[in-house]
Amino acid sequence: MRKISCLLVLAGLMWSSWMVMPARAQAGRIPVPARQGMVVSTHYLASEVGVDVLRRGGNAVDAAVATAFALAVVHPAAGNIGGGGFLVYHGADGTVTAFNFREKAPLAATETMFLDEHGEIRDNANHEGPLSVGVPGTVAGLWLAHRRLGTLPWADLVEPAVRLAREGFPVSWDLADDLRAFRTLTDPLYAATRNAFLKNGTEPYEPGEILRQPDLARTLARIRDHGHDGFYRGETARLLADFMRRHGGLITEEDLARYEAKEQPPVHGTYRGYDVYAMSPPSSGGVALVEMLNILEGFDLKAIGHNSALYLHLLTEAMRRAYADRALYLGDPDFNPDMPVDRLTSKDYARALRQTIDLFRASESDSARFNAAYLIPESEETTHFSVVDAAGNAVSLTYTLEHSYGARIVVEGAGFLLNNEMGDFNPIPGRTTTTGLIGTPPNRVAPEKRMLSSMTPTIVAKDGRPVLVIGSPGGRTIINTVLQVVLNVLDHGMNIGEAVEAPRIHHQWLPDETSFERWGLSPDTRRLYEMMGHRVRVRYYQGRAHGIYVDPATGIRYGAADTRAPSGRAVGY
Repeated sequence: MRKISCLLVLAGLMWSSWMVMPARAQAGRIPVPARQGMVVSTHYLASEVGVDVLRRGGNAVDAAVATAFALAVVHPAAGNIGGGGFLVYHGADGTVTAFNFREKAPLAATETMFLDEHGEIRDNANHEGPLSVGVPGTVAGLWLAHRRLGTLPWADLVEPAVRLAREGFPVSWDLADDLRAFRTLTDPLYAATRNAFLKNGTEPYEPGEILRQPDLARTLARIRDHGHDGFYRGETARLLADFMRRHGGLITEEDLARYEAKEQPPVHGTYRGYDVYAMSPPSSGGVALVEMLNILEGFDLKAIGHNSALYLHLLTEAMRRAYADRALYLGDPDFNPDMPVDRLTSKDYARALRQTIDLFRASESDSARFNAAYLIPESEETTHFSVVDAAGNAVSLTYTLEHSYGARIVVEGAGFLLNNEMGDFNPIPGRTTTTGLIGTPPNRVAPEKRMLSSMTPTIVAKDGRPVLVIGSPGGRTIINTVLQVVLNVLDHGMNIGEAVEAPRIHHQWLPDETSFERWGLSPDTRRLYEMMGHRVRVRYYQGRAHGIYVDPATGIRYGAADTRAPSGRAVGY
């Protein structure tokens, strides 16, 4: 009898443990399952903040807001309140929408603002220094998404970030390596940067030491207490505008007060019976993704074989065509009202493009087609995270400072890094060269214009419910990274962990070359691919995809953070 009683007690304890299922975190490349909610981001502390919001009854948007603010503290290379980005939402009830909080050019910006008297770019001014900074959009975008779809109090969502900034967190090995570089920033412009990220403004942090950011904590507290106006008006706006004025920047308190995020429909396409929702312009990601999927839908990719030479050839030809269209047509829709988005994302257009593909020979990227244009290099330092809540609502959010740590400029007294997104505009009007400049009209600088982006937050749905939430950093490679993860799941039946870990390639029309991850593809495959006429270069890695797959049959969420991100983690409960 005593033995039976002990067994019953043990069974009860096991049942109680299951009923209060602890948060489960990803280990290695194996997806982590969860029955309720899941957050996947590039830093484990931010993922844990997001999941805690879900466990307290918050929805996917609540968790996204909290995760984004936490990343602004623990992942300063790309997490931010001084940058901008995009959020795609798909509700369990079928509601689909998107939020555009891309940065804007200041009111005083002009087409020639980066040029010297000879018409050349002056001191890399479009990428470095105060002129490279666009009006930040992140806080406005998170505020708008929360007002539209959030449920928990705003202050509760920002408070974890305030605490992380005030109390600090352990510096990881990769963050310690990054912060050492700030010792070289000797110009007075970067004094606040050194004070924020070096001990006593001079010495680097060692792994495991605690990084505290008191100025950032105070700025976040103002956002916590005053919402949108805690950033775009009052003390924070004054600190930013005064800093710009002292250092020759253009952003004013009026620029900040006028900034507004936008709710807008995402781009919609279909692929083999699935609905695909991705970000609309001024992101080029959704248009290019849907265009490529439409082209590839006409091939039996599963039978051709994952990452075979023929498979990679077809992917490359789809990429080539979509990126050429990106260069010609896409920009901020408020300044380019006649962009042919419907045509570019149509099945008929894809059918016509598909007929131009030779199955055994590479096309030529015709540099004369757009006046010898090719695309300005776009920084690969962005960050993405994915969220699914207990009800099945999903958020895919990508935001950035542009370069790693943006302009590397911290606002004195405010503690946050500024973006250098103005470098995503075409810097020399009318000049398009093979050295990497493009001067065509859709993406030239204009006051309050949003610069073109490649960010591709994406949600794939089946029968009105999200099944795949995905996105990645990686500059211009983002679109192709997301494309390949989607194909890995839908065509090749990979689980989400396999899909984000699989080797990737990138082609962007011009320069006419394909990059391979150095550890990804066999020499035999490369030789066959090159025999078709493709040129190859090797890169270290491409993107850091963070995704969630929801099993339509069981409802179980499977999360995977790309192991290309050293501190990334999928956390669920």
